[in-house]
Amino acid sequence: MAWWSGFFELRSLVHLLLPLSVHWVAEEMTVSVLVDITTAALCPGKTTCSKAIYITGIQQTVVGIFKMVVLPLLGQLADDYGRKPLLLITVSTTIFPFALLAWHQSEEFVYAYYVLRTISYIISQGSIFCISVAYVADVVKDSKRAAVMSWVTGLFSASHVLGNLLARFLPEKYIFVVSIALLIFCPVYMQFFLAETVMRAPRRNRESGFCTKTIGVLLQRYTSMRKAAEIVVSSPTLRSMALVSFFYELGISGISGVLLYYLKAVFGFNKNQFSELNLMVGVGSIFSQILVLPLANPLVGEKRILCFALLGSIAYGFLYGLAWAAWVPYLSASFGVIYVLVKPSTYAIISKASSSTDQGKAQGFIAGVQSVSDLLSPLAMSPLTSWFLSSDAPFNCKGFSIICASVCMIISFCLACLLKPEACSARDDMVGEGNPETPLLSDV
Repeated sequence: MAWWSGFFELRSLVHLLLPLSVHWVAEEMTVSVLVDITTAALCPGKTTCSKAIYITGIQQTVVGIFKMVVLPLLGQLADDYGRKPLLLITVSTTIFPFALLAWHQSEEFVYAYYVLRTISYIISQGSIFCISVAYVADVVKDSKRAAVMSWVTGLFSASHVLGNLLARFLPEKYIFVVSIALLIFCPVYMQFFLAETVMRAPRRNRESGFCTKTIGVLLQRYTSMRKAAEIVVSSPTLRSMALVSFFYELGISGISGVLLYYLKAVFGFNKNQFSELNLMVGVGSIFSQILVLPLANPLVGEKRILCFALLGSIAYGFLYGLAWAAWVPYLSASFGVIYVLVKPSTYAIISKASSSTDQGKAQGFIAGVQSVSDLLSPLAMSPLTSWFLSSDAPFNCKGFSIICASVCMIISFCLACLLKPEACSARDDMVGEGNPETPLLSDV
């Protein structure tokens, strides 16, 4: 019953999910080919490219530094000024870095790509999902959010499958051209069809000077950010979820940042093998998120699903780190079917523990905590991976850095086992019953 109820609730989210799915397809179809392009440009004729690993690590670090501020800020702005303008901004940023690689793929253009992609990640990575989850919370009742979020993450996986299919069969020279066309479609569609769910009050103090307005905006942002921190710290559930998310993201981001370069260096994987691995995860993820999670959630609850998914992520990491043959990464990828349930269960727990008017603040603040992990993980993973892939490694374990990252997910699992989820007492029962949240807001 929960499965069908989640499906029917998607009708009110069509104009959000359609452009987002296209956006995810466009991004995913470039992932498998980027490793070959960057390695060929930065280390011609080689399969191991320490320069690419370090640049990717620097990119993750810079993104993590800025996301600590940007993600909570975007969540607050989505609560205050509406979901639609923030979504338009975040989904548009990927167009420009990919346009560079569509133009040329020389070493200079690859460096320029990394600069623009870093800026794009700062604005869009994580924030698109946070704002989208807040949009879902605006229009869907509390009792159906877990099912709906599982459908949303299932569509995310389906988009990844389609993106990897395109990457697998499209000639490399057309991948970025097709991706850019799809990326341009997304903000255009949202502009014309996506409805806003947050209503703003008429602006006041129109006669105020520029300095007064600037100071007022800064004070308003500071107050809102402090409130977001207070919301998370004062709630035992949100506080615990912040720690769970921190250690999980520390491990999984560390693995994802170096995994493709590790597989290319150890087993000689290329675009086709990367696409096959991603397809395995994507196809299984559709089944687990759209069917298994909605059916299991009413029976066992979000906490048990979260713990089960974290166990899957631990197995995923250790198998990659200990891979002794080229078929082992395929076995490891199969556990992606389980660990993908971490995100929807996390979003559902956070959403239930937050009031209807603070969805963006809570999701954004915890996403900001995750960005600290994105900052810290490459500081260790990039040099550690490069060291153990080189001939100077102290012992023969090329995936040692991935094993270390898996330990962080063990810590996350232990913290999740101690979690005691609770629903927010201030929940607005009218949300999702034809009356989306409409806080009245004023500008300085």
